[in-house]
Amino acid sequence: MDTLPGDFLRSRRHVVGGLAAALVVAALPAAPAYAAGLAARFAPAGRSTIEVDHGPWATLLDRYLVAGADGINRIAYRAFKAGGKSTLSAYLEALQTVDPRRLDRADQAAFWINLYNAATVAVVIDRYPVASIRDINLGGSLIGRGPWRKKLVTVAGTALSLDDIEHRILRPGLGEPRIHYAVNCAAISCPNLQPRAFTGATIEKLLAAGARAYVNHRRGLRVEAGRIYASSIYDWYAADFGGVTGVRRHWRRYAEPGLAAAVKKAGGSIEYGYDWSLNDAG
Repeated sequence: MDTLPGDFLRSRRHVVGGLAAALVVAALPAAPAYAAGLAARFAPAGRSTIEVDHGPWATLLDRYLVAGADGINRIAYRAFKAGGKSTLSAYLEALQTVDPRRLDRADQAAFWINLYNAATVAVVIDRYPVASIRDINLGGSLIGRGPWRKKLVTVAGTALSLDDIEHRILRPGLGEPRIHYAVNCAAISCPNLQPRAFTGATIEKLLAAGARAYVNHRRGLRVEAGRIYASSIYDWYAADFGGVTGVRRHWRRYAEPGLAAAVKKAGGSIEYGYDWSLNDAG
């Protein structure tokens, strides 16, 4: 999420090419050449040989996630810090005892998504109150702000940062652009943190729901006075969606008919934006 030269691109996350959004994660085929680096190190099993208990995370979400009337899910960080911190810490510790290489692709993807989201919430509540997650600088980077480059967890003997999980494991390993609707950066403009824990059995349903919700919310995509306004996610990670043409195809797939028609009629350039204010329910 830092702004760095070379292979690190701007602001929130970094860009790796992806497959079409129609890909069904629950039945993912073997990834061609299965990605190098961390993704290869954590290559999933053909079938899961262990079960991971995401129940504690589901309970915490049920207790502290607040669905707003404005369509934005927020976290009651103050209450979470007071009443849920020990449960969250225990859940994160339990996940770090799991060897994800013993999970199939769907179960492993759910594991990484839940780990990322839980670790992000932990970072915020540890330093709450804070106006934005970008105000939390944990080090690990010479340039930029935020906690994303700091090694926060250790899985199967490998120390990992939030950026490692997202950009070096999930994105190259899955080649699935809808992963951007699953990992939550604790910001107002981020796609909603899902009110349920991900599992291998529910991941496709939750990815599709996340895509529909975000594309059809004004912070994701809107048309005003004949001009398209969209989340910077579609600019930063256009390559994940197949370029600008792929982004528009993705919008057509998930937008409600009225919005899809307005986008088609508007055409032309797109204005991007992102609100980094904390997704705080107070």
